[in-house]
Amino acid sequence: MRLIIAICLALIVAPSAQAQNVEDISAATSAQLANIRARYSLPPLTVSSALTQAAAAHARDMQANGFFSHTGSDGSGIGDRAHAAGYGFCFIAENIAQGQGSLDKVMEGWMASTGHRRNILSDGAREFAMVRTGGNIWVMVLGRSGC
Repeated sequence: MRLIIAICLALIVAPSAQAQNVEDISAATSAQLANIRARYSLPPLTVSSALTQAAAAHARDMQANGFFSHTGSDGSGIGDRAHAAGYGFCFIAENIAQGQGSLDKVMEGWMASTGHRRNILSDGAREFAMVRTGGNIWVMVLGRSGC
């Protein structure tokens, strides 16, 4: 009986523990993103800790609540999440992906998509963050503070 209770508790706790597994891969993304933007005569982007917080919060929310959308489970959009992370902006954009097993595949997919490519190549962007969950949910947030 104790074994059954322990297994049930493990099944209940495991998904929420996995939902907290968010990896900041901004540094690994930075060079690839700079190379892509350079092809279009655009400056490289710097990593923002506030945008990392916003991206991680949304990735955790999607994983924990089993959905995939730019709208959070609480109805929030990227602007709401950026403000909640303390990021005041004049430009903000978000790319999300699910299921790809590598950064290269995610970036290839985004560059093949008009809207995602437009975000990556936006002249308005100056900063970014990129996170990945253990469940292969990817969130990139691009922004420009102040202005």
